[in-house]
Amino acid sequence: MSFDLIVKGGTLPDGTVADIGIRGETIAAIEPRIDAEAGRIVDATGNLVSQPFVDPHFHMDATLSYGLPRINASGTLLEGIALWGELKPLLTHEAVKERALAYCDWAVSMGLLAIRTHVDTCDDRLLAVEALLEVKKEIAPYIDLQLVAFPQDGLYRAPNARENTIRALDMGVDIVGGIPHFERTMEDGRRSVTELCEIAATRGLMVDLHCDETDDPLSRHIEQLAYETQRLGLAGRVAGSHLTSMHSMDNYYVSKLLPLIAEAGVSAIPNPLINIMLQGRHDTYPKRRGMTRVPEMLKYGIRVGWGQDCVLDPWYSLGTADMLDVAFMGLHVAQMSSPADMRACFDMVTRVNAEIMGLDHLGLAVGKTASLVVLDAGNPIEAVRLRPDRLCVVAKGKVVAEREKRDTALSIRGRPATINRRHIVPPQAG
Repeated sequence: MSFDLIVKGGTLPDGTVADIGIRGETIAAIEPRIDAEAGRIVDATGNLVSQPFVDPHFHMDATLSYGLPRINASGTLLEGIALWGELKPLLTHEAVKERALAYCDWAVSMGLLAIRTHVDTCDDRLLAVEALLEVKKEIAPYIDLQLVAFPQDGLYRAPNARENTIRALDMGVDIVGGIPHFERTMEDGRRSVTELCEIAATRGLMVDLHCDETDDPLSRHIEQLAYETQRLGLAGRVAGSHLTSMHSMDNYYVSKLLPLIAEAGVSAIPNPLINIMLQGRHDTYPKRRGMTRVPEMLKYGIRVGWGQDCVLDPWYSLGTADMLDVAFMGLHVAQMSSPADMRACFDMVTRVNAEIMGLDHLGLAVGKTASLVVLDAGNPIEAVRLRPDRLCVVAKGKVVAEREKRDTALSIRGRPATINRRHIVPPQAG
């Protein structure tokens, strides 16, 4: 018996030490020890081997455009939307595609091998839709890319947005998106949720709505989204992204809302880096920090995954395509500090995000697609703490990125020659 690739001696997220044998694009064996020939062997001894990172919420049509045509001076969501409106007429097919492909290179280097991106459908040219459909095809050998038809200026508020969204779906965009809280009235927002869910049900598609990304506690479109999910039988196919208004809602209403979301089978995608940057901008103190109620959602059994949202664009001036940055920030803002919570944050940017996106082929199990990442860390909690180097990234059976392990040399009398900041936590503490 032989393999194309064997990843030897790695520590899996559950603490198991195992060899992983790969044939073609598939994991063929996971065993304590594999003694067989292989086209290549990757030594992962002492390092964490995980399924790849997954980002369920991104804006690839805007990524790496920071500073074009100007910088978001106020740092607010609304100025970012206005700035994107200034940039859209200046976009070219080639520039959108070039920036998207450059970002995908970053993603591969960080072990991020599945991305769901919202693409603006309010530009009558649908230029970004065409560019990202091409990108999706080109990166298919190493990244799973899902596209969401996103009427960013409002399904009803923007001229031709509804027609353009239908056109984008007809062109092959995968998922129905929307932004109900940006419609002109609450009623228009409610109607948009209903119509968008009906479009998805008719076409057999998934739904992912920017939902209640506001400090306004009366923005409650997630309630309508949960209702339509149940009415139309869309359970497991619907996500509400952001949901930041929930941080301003009174506790009694939330005690009613969370069971509705759980019963409907709607997933939640908070985006901690961007949510805490954009929200609460009108507050003095006390100051809201703009993230939905993640620990409470988890207690109700709601499926919650962390999203990246933006990198170097009109809304966010930072970012590196590192989903562990996202998990690290989410852990802090949600105060998820117990060992179980910290492990859950790692799980949210790997396994849970894959589930939200319906990517059943991903995972560290025999028969799954051979996509994985080797990290310079000993376990998931250490990975979140260190946001370490990705020593090797395997996408669909092929090594697509790798780097040498980098310890830091010290020149201090009586101290170790090198350090790497890894740390063994006593078992009773972990």
